[in-house]
This record gives sequence, structure tokens and C-alpha cells, in this order.
Amino acid sequence: MQIETPVVTQLIDVPLGCGEGPCWSAAEGVLWFVDIPGPTLFRYDPATKDLQRFAMPSAIGSFGLVPDGRLVVALKHGIHFFDPKSGKLEFLVHPEADIPGNRYNDGKIGPDGCFWVGSMDDRPGDKEPTAALYRIDIKGRCDKVLTGLTVSNGLAWTPDGRTMYHSDSRQRFVQTFDFDARTGALANGKRIRMLEEQDGRPDGAACDAEGHYWSAGVSAGVLNRIAPDGTIVRKIAMPAAAPTMPCFAGLGLKTLYVTSLATDRLGPKQFGTLMVLDVGVAGAPIARFGEPLAL
Repeated sequence: MQIETPVVTQLIDVPLGCGEGPCWSAAEGVLWFVDIPGPTLFRYDPATKDLQRFAMPSAIGSFGLVPDGRLVVALKHGIHFFDPKSGKLEFLVHPEADIPGNRYNDGKIGPDGCFWVGSMDDRPGDKEPTAALYRIDIKGRCDKVLTGLTVSNGLAWTPDGRTMYHSDSRQRFVQTFDFDARTGALANGKRIRMLEEQDGRPDGAACDAEGHYWSAGVSAGVLNRIAPDGTIVRKIAMPAAAPTMPCFAGLGLKTLYVTSLATDRLGPKQFGTLMVLDVGVAGAPIARFGEPLAL
């Protein structure tokens, strides 16, 4: 397979520790993303290049959009609503209050309108499978969906809402489930791909309009486009050594934004950033909290 090297543009000068979670707000025409250890939530306007920062009280692993203009944010001390206009947080739920060594990681609003968020073992040193994946509705009702995870990551859904992709960055697998967009029920889970360090260990991800899975290969400086059967059909080299998550955005969801984290893997330290590129395919839509997709 030939590695593609498209034109990639860096969009910000702010050095990020761990840029993550880009999410397109079509209603605002802006891209939201985070710096997990910042801990900061960012709002980037591609039309004006304006970058707004919202400081968070603890590490922010992920977030989702709410129809009323708020966001649901996964902080170290629980899941909260955040109002960017007032700066106020409103507690929703904290499913891992009894596991202080974990923190919340990758999360996304599913086609069912619920916030799906996973956790990770955040202790230094060797990691253990203490993490889980949760499904949280807008009333704060929470179901533990998957257990035995080390670093839950890579949530994405196909455009028809019938398949959910998920990965574990430390256990290095990508798996799929049959997904019921009405109830959020999962069935027939199967691991479709192992991604080793040289392949690009799986981090954040997105689905395109053709049902393929775009996984940020954080250990290899690449994006892997993976077919439903697990075959890597495209590999894109990124100028950032450690890309963390892609997001389809803009008009028709035809623009791909990618975040990255700080690393010295290739020698001199490279800080995380936000980048943009064209990959010639559109993305699958992402729901807002409490507002299921009309599939």
C-alpha cells in the first residue's frame, strides 16, 4: 500500500499537550476541540480563524454538543453540562467516582442521542483493564456497556446508525458491534483489526459516508482508513508525529480536521496542534445530546 501525503495545513499556534475530540457544530459553523491536560475547551471558527478558550477545572477527556448551545463535558470529576456563555458547569453523573485511578477519555454522541463515553487507567506505569464504556442519556441515566478495557477510544458510527466502531488504545484492537439506534443496544461484537505500533496504535476515530473507519494512528504519525472487514485501505502520513483524532466537518462534512498530542518520539519535542486536509470523501453525521439522528 502506498502511503498518501496530501497537503496538510496547521491551523493554530497554541501548543497543545494532548489535543483531542474535534467536533463540528454545523449550527455555529465552528469546530470544538480540547487540550486534555490544559485543561481547556477550544472553539475554532474557520471563517474568521478566531480561537476561543474555556478553562476547565480538571482534565477534560471528551465532550458532545447539546441543542441549546451547551456542551456535555467529561471531566476528571464527572460528567457535566457546560454553558460557554456563562462559564457555568452543572453536574450530571459520575459513574466512576469510586475509581480514582481512572479518568474519562474518548466520548461522542451516538445516533441514539446519548453520550457514549469511555474511561482509561490514568495511573503512571503499566496500565490495567480497569476501564469501561458508558451510555448516558440527557437525564443522567447511565448504563455500563463494556468492561475489561484499558484505554477506551475510537468511538464512531456508520451513517446508517447500524454499526458502532470502538477501540482500545492499549490493547490495540478495533472492534465493531451491531447497533440499535432506537435503544442503543449492542450485539454481535467482533474484533476486526489489531493495530501494532508500526501500524498506528488506534486512538480517536471517525466514520465516513461510505461506512469506513478513520483511525488516528497515534504511534506512527498516520491516519488509517479501515474497511468494515478490518482491511486498511488507505494510509495517510501526517506532519504531526502523534495524531489523536479526525473529524469530518464543514459544508457537506467534506473537510477533515485532525488533532495531535505533544511527543518527542521522533527527536525534538513536537507540541500538539490542530490540522486540516482534504481526503476526498465526506463524513457521517454526529448527533447532539438528547436529539437522536433521523435515520
